[in-house]
Amino acid sequence: MEITVQCCKQSKNDPFDDNDSENGTFLPGLPDDLAQRCLSSLSPSLLFSVCHSWRRLLYSPSFPPFFSLYALLSPLHNPTMALPREVVPQSTIVFFSFDPISSSWRSLPSPPQNPSFHLLRRHPSFLSRNLPIQSLTVSNQLIVIAATTQNLFPALSSPLVFHPESNIWFYGPQISAPRRWCAAGSAQGVVYMASGFGSHYQGDVARSLEQWDLNKKRENWVWENKAGFKDGRFSREAVEAVGCRGKLCMVNVKGNALKEGAVYNVGLDKWEDMPVGMVAGWNGPAASMDEDEIYVIDEVKGRLSKYDGEKDCWVKVIELEQLKRAEHIAAGRGKICAVSAKGERIIVVDVRDKPTRFWEVEPPCGLEVVAVHVLPRMISRQH
Repeated sequence: MEITVQCCKQSKNDPFDDNDSENGTFLPGLPDDLAQRCLSSLSPSLLFSVCHSWRRLLYSPSFPPFFSLYALLSPLHNPTMALPREVVPQSTIVFFSFDPISSSWRSLPSPPQNPSFHLLRRHPSFLSRNLPIQSLTVSNQLIVIAATTQNLFPALSSPLVFHPESNIWFYGPQISAPRRWCAAGSAQGVVYMASGFGSHYQGDVARSLEQWDLNKKRENWVWENKAGFKDGRFSREAVEAVGCRGKLCMVNVKGNALKEGAVYNVGLDKWEDMPVGMVAGWNGPAASMDEDEIYVIDEVKGRLSKYDGEKDCWVKVIELEQLKRAEHIAAGRGKICAVSAKGERIIVVDVRDKPTRFWEVEPPCGLEVVAVHVLPRMISRQH
């Protein structure tokens, strides 16, 4: 097993070091544009380790991005160490990116504070319960879609979007009925928000389904009504709607409890019954790999499984003690990234390797992980 060790201090080899002032051509004797084409075929880890000019190129806007791990984090109940200065937020949620090449965490730019931005993870009246903060990855962008304020109202009247390759936050189209939680997912570049709960229960909201098509030009972004639920059974808690092969799949209860499944056919704008075997094995957090395969972790057994649609069954990939009590997973680039042990660790499983390989990534000091996503690395403007 590989262990990624993380400390709160910047690495000596931090690619974003302001003191790195070395200049020069990338490959002597070649113009920079041609040199970039030659170097783009090399692995990012090699570029990082050879010299400073190649390292700066690796993080420049003009160079093809490698993928990193993004995390929504919350301060620990009783952190044993003082939080880094950049982690003293106006919100109880902060955003970081883990660079797999330099093995270091980097904070994202602060989200816009107009309107006031505050996402609550815990409330004094509900100390034993974590309030849901729902986020998803769509078209290589991080989207936060539902959360709660300290007054127990919906925190977002519009989705909050982060674009890694420009390091910019912005808001999406206004939501007709903001939610504290909902069923949220994406398929083919379209965000779907179904059912849910606002400041109070509303039957029409609990049965609704809306879509936001990010494939359209930004000036044409709107939420559009689609075929709704027959009842409000999916409004009880935050629900992961997993997009796979033109369909959104979801269950209305987390864990091993008795549950109901639903499948939304994107092309037909129609709800379908979930296959019996899929419902039976959906016993924990789930995610899709490239919208082609669905993975789920049994949070009691610590078993990672892949769904076989032809046989309507779940096929075991690996079973690990570290995956028990998994709360959230993300999939991308052949890897499953799981948040477990109440947010105290991230387990990365490479499902492409035979035998399956896994390792741990430690969160930044004093913080626990709420959710993770796989997205292109952020750019550095110091290059």
